[in-house]
Amino acid sequence: MTISRRQLTFGLGATTLLGACTAGGSPKREGPSAIDARSDATLAQLYRDYPATQNLGQDAKGVLVMPLVTEAGLGFGGAYGRGALRVGGQTVDYYSIFKATGGLQIGAQQYAHVLFFMTDGALDTFRRSPGFAAGANIEYATPAKGETFGAETTTSLAPIIAIVFGQSGLRLGATLEGVKYTRIYP
Repeated sequence: MTISRRQLTFGLGATTLLGACTAGGSPKREGPSAIDARSDATLAQLYRDYPATQNLGQDAKGVLVMPLVTEAGLGFGGAYGRGALRVGGQTVDYYSIFKATGGLQIGAQQYAHVLFFMTDGALDTFRRSPGFAAGANIEYATPAKGETFGAETTTSLAPIIAIVFGQSGLRLGATLEGVKYTRIYP
């Protein structure tokens, strides 16, 4: 495979942009206690801004909280973040996410996301996987600010429900497709 000068320039630019974004506030070097504190704050914000999500939290078998995900792209792009998996309200594991993208894109953004594992099977599959890749098995419920969040019938029957919120930046869209979750701090 040959890489053109333009592709190399875009790739290096995206890497530099992602590095610059993650240097100013990413939990990249944070330990477990800092990740737990950010996860607590993220869940509190989610439940405060979208009170109906509390029902999801109560019904979920497990909740993965990613307090800060930084995503950037310039031709090629990527995303990175760290978070905590909670079962019964207690942290049981820590995970990082990584996403690589290519195509027509430019910009950077940060956001939080929470995965609600609604079945024991979905939670077990996630925990046993050496590198869980998000894809079609996730149902998105993305509440808009000021709107009431309500789980539809299709959403409430999904094994994994993702809430993406708190977006800031100059990049359109925030999806979890193609994101790989990997356990950290064994």
